[in-house]
Amino acid sequence: MSTALPAPSPPPGVPSEPPSVAASERLRSLRRTGLSIGVATGLYGISFGALATASGLDVWQAMVLSAVMFTGGSQFAFIGVLGGGGSALGAALAASLLGIRNTLYGVILAPSLPRGGWRGPLRAHLTIDESAALAASGTTTEEKRTGFWAAGVWVYVFWNLFTLVGALAGQHVADPGAWGLDAAAAAAFLALLWPRLRSGEAVAVAVAAAFVALVTTPALPPGLPVLAAALVAVIAGLLPRRSPEVRG
Repeated sequence: MSTALPAPSPPPGVPSEPPSVAASERLRSLRRTGLSIGVATGLYGISFGALATASGLDVWQAMVLSAVMFTGGSQFAFIGVLGGGGSALGAALAASLLGIRNTLYGVILAPSLPRGGWRGPLRAHLTIDESAALAASGTTTEEKRTGFWAAGVWVYVFWNLFTLVGALAGQHVADPGAWGLDAAAAAAFLALLWPRLRSGEAVAVAVAAAFVALVTTPALPPGLPVLAAALVAVIAGLLPRRSPEVRG
């Protein structure tokens, strides 16, 4: 049995850092991270605003989508279906499907965030990938709340600001694809998806869903291939899973 050595004492005249100071620095770090996330995510709003006006929406309609819907994946799906000639119902279904994940985030974050008063509806509106991720990085309730509000508020501010910039610019751009704005949207989806593919099962489901979407795109109206691909994940989730073998 070994005896642990005592932790070294700070040099004479150098006070140790109180826990409150470390906690405050951690909260400031989360706020700075929330700001940087807001700027980086908000830049994709330029792509959304330009593609929204190119798909037939005016500036105010694009702004309403960003302010009210406020979930990038659903917004890109919505204008993608409309721009491809799909119906408003198909666009709404595709957008709603991608927005379901925010409900799951809300369930996970509920114990740490207020549900009543005026902050309840605001919290629900700001529950997105970025705010949920930064909240999850916290180790205490205060850190979780700070991370959530820092990312949620700054993403909202910059997403709407850059949506306006993109929508105004899109009125003067005949083909957003020529500027790479359509590729920016696809890159955002890949950046969101790639870190989640950590297991062979997840990779298999993603490949199968992509194959279904590719096959059904020529045959189904715009918006429905997304729903067909989603059924792959639903079916995979309903299938019984094999328990790991116990080796002696």
